[in-house]
This record gives sequence, C-alpha cells and structure tokens, in this order.
Amino acid sequence: MAKSKAPSILEAITAIKKRKFKPIYYFFGEDSYNLTAALHTLEEAFKPLLLSEFDKETIYSEDRSIIDILGLATAFPFGSEKKLIIVKEAEKIKDKKPLKDYASSPAEFTVIAFFHNGSITNLNSEPFKSLDTNEYLYEAKELKGKNLIDWLIGLAEEKGKKLSEENAQVLVDIVGESRNMLEDQLEKICIFLNEKKEITLESIQQVSSELKQFNIFDLQNAIGVRDKTKSLLIANNLLDNGVEPTFIITMLTRYLMGLAKIPELQSKNTPVQEAARIVGTHHFYYPNYVKAKNLFSDQKLVEVFRALLKADVSVKTTSTDEKTVITLLIAEILHN
Repeated sequence: MAKSKAPSILEAITAIKKRKFKPIYYFFGEDSYNLTAALHTLEEAFKPLLLSEFDKETIYSEDRSIIDILGLATAFPFGSEKKLIIVKEAEKIKDKKPLKDYASSPAEFTVIAFFHNGSITNLNSEPFKSLDTNEYLYEAKELKGKNLIDWLIGLAEEKGKKLSEENAQVLVDIVGESRNMLEDQLEKICIFLNEKKEITLESIQQVSSELKQFNIFDLQNAIGVRDKTKSLLIANNLLDNGVEPTFIITMLTRYLMGLAKIPELQSKNTPVQEAARIVGTHHFYYPNYVKAKNLFSDQKLVEVFRALLKADVSVKTTSTDEKTVITLLIAEILHN
C-alpha cells in the first residue's frame, strides 16, 4: 500500500530540544511556521557542540548538486566533534536519488538537515522511501480547526495568559490561520494587557482595531446590514492586505450558513450562548446575526449559496481577477 504521510515534524523538534540528534533530517511540508521552528531549534540545540564556526554551514540548494552537498557532509569537522549542515530550499535539488545511499550509511560526525518547502507527491519514490525507512523524514503540516485553536491557547499559556476556546476562535477569524500572524497578534495583545492575565473579547477587538485595517467580521457586519458600498470597501481592503479570496468566500459561507440556522434555534428557544456556538460565533455577536437574518429570506439565502459556490469555482478554476470575483459575489449577495 502506498505511503501517504510521514511522521510529524513536532516529533523531531521535541527530540532535538533534548539534544538527541539524528545524522539526517529531511523536513518538508506546507507549514512554513514549523519548518522555521525546526531550523531555529536545531541551530540553538547544536550551538554547544560547535567549537569552530567552520563546522556550521548553510547551503541554498539552487546552485548546488546533491553530490556536492553530500561531499561536504562526508568531510571531517574542522575543530568540533560534530558539524552541522543546513540545506535550504531542498525542493530545488534536481536529482536527490544519491541521498538513498547516504541514508543507509551517513557520516557519524555530521548532522545534515534538509528543508523542503511544499509537499512531496510520492513518498514511495527514492530517496524519500529510504529516508522514511531510516526515520529521517518528517512532515510539517498546517494546523487546522481544533488543532490550531489548541495551539493558540497553549501559546497564550506560555506567555502567562488565559485564552478561552471561544475567544481563540474569534482571534483566528480576525487574523486568519497563519501562525506567524497569530503569534504576532497575540504578542501585541499581551503587551496591551500588561499585567492582566485573561485575554478577553474586548482586548482582542481593541488591539485589532488599532491595526487600522478591516477584518472579516467587519465584512460580515456590513453584509449583515446590507450595506453594499461599505461591503465592497472592506472586501477590497482585505484583498489589498493579502487576505486570500478563498478565505473571504469560506468565512462568508460560514456566516450565512449561521444565519440560515437561526429560525430553528429561535423556534426551540435555544439559549443565546448555545445558539451562538451552533451558528459559529461569539455570543457577543449573536444579536447582530439575528438582525441580519431578518434581512435575508430563506429563498434569498438559497440564491446566496449558489453565488458563493460560483465564486469559489471561479477563483479555483479561472484566471478572473480576484477583485472582480469578490465584487460580483457581494453584488449578488446584496441584490434585492
């Protein structure tokens, strides 16, 4: 059976922190955050072993063959017991197959770490199969959903702050799923809070507003009151600041699906906090959801979901300008 996944890069990072080094690491994946974390952890953990600056080398792969790189790995250290070689942009190495033989008998005095940006299509091809067999292959996967929320809560705890699951989700909704951006925003919130221990919804909102940029909640609110001019202004601001159109479409779909659930929740007299959780928002925002639903009939929501699907397909399968796609989508959502 074809292998579809490799061990998590987090396993390697944990071992490296304990200075349990392997002779080879081949890190790959879509998660640039953990690739960077693995690099930083390895460099810091290896420092005590480096007696000479000549025993650490960083290589960019574009202009180096794998034979040249492995030649450096088999050369003895200059003045240290072990040497460290960092190979960046390993995805650009054209012929990696010689790594197969090196993986079976690596130099004992060298730790060589390859950093490959992006996925690997076939883990059963060489040299990846041999790297995996010898437990040198690790994947950096982007965190999604609850795993991302748990990571964010844990990061807040490391900084001495308490962050609820509900407020962690709000922060992800505002900032997006980039862990670099989430960490940066969390650091700003911690500075803003000073000695206060709890990260509240109010602190998240206040720090977010100080960025002087719109967020996805602003767009949802503008659509919720059917303000076309403001909706287009916010959407264009989001796109200009690097927000992906697929993220906008996903979040609007989630928002409008939440609106569609409100009549049933009202008929059951569902408590506000529980209703907010079901529609996917903070209870602070739930009254706005109820008001927005009054402006969108069930038939209109059916038309809106068709428009969202059309926009999603257009972004993923055509060369249509992103702003054009989002502009047309908002026009259809708010068309009477």
